[in-house]
Amino acid sequence: MSAQVTTPRAQRPPAARRARRSSAPARGRRQRETRAAMLFLAPDAIGLLIFVALPMVLSVVLGFFWIDGFGNFDFIGVDNYVRMAQDPQFWNSAVVTLIYLVTLVPLIFVTGLGLALLVQQKFPAVGLIRSALFMPYVVSIVVVAMVWQFMLTDRTGVIASVLAWIRLDGISFLGDPRYALGTVIVVTIWLQMGYYMIIFLAGLQDIPAELYEAARIDGAGPWARFRRITLPLLAPTSFFVLLTSMVAVVTGGLDMIFVLTSGGPANSTSLLIFYIYQQAFLFGDLGYAAAIGSVLVAILLIISAAMFVVTRGGRFTHDD
Repeated sequence: MSAQVTTPRAQRPPAARRARRSSAPARGRRQRETRAAMLFLAPDAIGLLIFVALPMVLSVVLGFFWIDGFGNFDFIGVDNYVRMAQDPQFWNSAVVTLIYLVTLVPLIFVTGLGLALLVQQKFPAVGLIRSALFMPYVVSIVVVAMVWQFMLTDRTGVIASVLAWIRLDGISFLGDPRYALGTVIVVTIWLQMGYYMIIFLAGLQDIPAELYEAARIDGAGPWARFRRITLPLLAPTSFFVLLTSMVAVVTGGLDMIFVLTSGGPANSTSLLIFYIYQQAFLFGDLGYAAAIGSVLVAILLIISAAMFVVTRGGRFTHDD
């Protein structure tokens, strides 16, 4: 009876012994891969901690102080946030930022995707066209803004001269509150569309060509293939573009606004990021600027978290 209950080690089935011997190297390989992954991620994680997380926490803390820029600190509690709620210029900048965001992000998405679909086709000089479309993104934003400012200058600018030639002179693109924000949006799209074109192009090239061929055989037209194949399989790329463009639009418009309009005319292009710059470096109110910055970051985090929840991390609602 005891020989049947406790099988000696030498009498164990060969398959069980092989499984035990093979599992140990597999565990060791997984551990080595985990350590290697942690080492590769460590520099990026440390950089995010030092240059992103700590400044965010510091901004929240400084928002509870009055700071004059000369080393003088005075704890004032929530006075900066109360002042923010009663500041009409803050709310004006918030509205301008919202208009800028809800207009620019969809246009960047559509433009980048449309260009990617165009340059995905094979035709002569397609590589040159891709490079030309991407080139503005690698140029300094200040240089781009100065060139566009020169072209849009009243009477002497290239665009103004062309409009005068076709009897449409008298339009001040940067000096009229009706046109200034729209002009900044157009220039920003021209600057960034090549970058997002490359991202969408990478996503398009990952879609198997066999799916399109099968759809053609089944009689699906171009729109049906785009709606049933391209858009669902581009969902992770689309999520990345929407998220990164939103953050870039809200936090990266300072240089463009500073050179083109300086927040004018009549504060019609004064984004929140530009208002933060004004409070911190023109008026010397660093505590108030930090409070506005912390609110802006909190709003971005809430919107990003909502996008993750709604789209299920970029998978949207497609389960098939």
